[in-house]
Amino acid sequence: MNIAFFSDSYLPYTSGVVRSIETFSAEFRALGHKVYIFAPDYPNCPKMDGVFRFKSLPNLIYKDFNLAIPISPSLENTLHQLQIDIIHVHSPFLLGRLGAKAAKKCKIPLAYTYHTLYDQYVHYVPFAQNFSRWLVRKVSKDFCNICDLVITPTTIVEELLREYGVTTDIQTIPTGIDLKGYEKGDPGWLRSTYSIPTEDRILLFVGRLGTEKNLDFLIEAFKIINEQLPTTSLVLVGSGPQENHYKELCQSLGIEEKVVFTGTLDKKRVINAYLGADLFVFASVTETQGLVLGEAQAAGLPIVAVEAFGTKEMVTSGFDGYLTPLSQEVFTKKVLEVLQDKQLYREFSANAKRSVQKISSSNSAKRLISCYEQLLSEKEQVKVV
Repeated sequence: MNIAFFSDSYLPYTSGVVRSIETFSAEFRALGHKVYIFAPDYPNCPKMDGVFRFKSLPNLIYKDFNLAIPISPSLENTLHQLQIDIIHVHSPFLLGRLGAKAAKKCKIPLAYTYHTLYDQYVHYVPFAQNFSRWLVRKVSKDFCNICDLVITPTTIVEELLREYGVTTDIQTIPTGIDLKGYEKGDPGWLRSTYSIPTEDRILLFVGRLGTEKNLDFLIEAFKIINEQLPTTSLVLVGSGPQENHYKELCQSLGIEEKVVFTGTLDKKRVINAYLGADLFVFASVTETQGLVLGEAQAAGLPIVAVEAFGTKEMVTSGFDGYLTPLSQEVFTKKVLEVLQDKQLYREFSANAKRSVQKISSSNSAKRLISCYEQLLSEKEQVKVV
């Protein structure tokens, strides 16, 4: 099968969407399929086999996220030459919309993964946020309804799209976790690289340093945790538009020496960070899945997270971690409980590794291929009729 992914973000930019594309692409290729990626260009971006780049403009709000110019007179001819069977888009904007138009013109089945709760990002719009929230929900609904198939990473997102008015077939397939990468990681890398004291328990967050990740809550909670358990450090892996704000917040709280900002790390080093940590902490209330939660489980990390959207389907509270209300008192209490109860910690760690087996990248890829095959079968049936 020849598969075309259209995305408004791709390497060298890093995000949950990019990791999802990388993961599915690798698994599809391992199964003998071909994957072609249509994505924005970036400054000094190296050429990559099977990746078609579009000229792009810098984003004024977030400089690392380039905006592709969705124009390509030769696109239909390229898709024909590549003998594309399925077009799968990962955004309802720019290149996602271009991919949808190409699918219609070339009569190729169209799939779309709803990765992002866009209405939770309207804080980046400096005006008319209520209108912006209504608009992005409408755009999401309308775009889903022109697709042949919509993929959601969790059932709660499927339910949300139905509330929006989406009538297209929806299948819930989480982005799988590549478990093989954790077998060769270096658990000592994190502590040695950032000179974290041997006696400290390491609390880890991985993700974009943006308002939607609710890191003010997390950093303020860590201040309380560190006061009660001084042998703790917080490591924040990632970068984003609020990075300077969070560094200033740590300074104002007097915990800057206990908080490590690593910036963006490559895949190998991110795995090393998971393997070198003791507990994964997560306060975001905007996740459709929370891919990082599965990655943390693959490393055997217990999780304490705020209960919201997709997070609820990734963590089983009381089994592999705790889900808490948006309360610093409860959140900090649960973090301290896991860190201080050795038997509970061991149980959560073992259960985390069991939990992630359900969403291995291999199983998720096979399920998605089955969905593609169903779309192609339906297309052939229409031809016969």
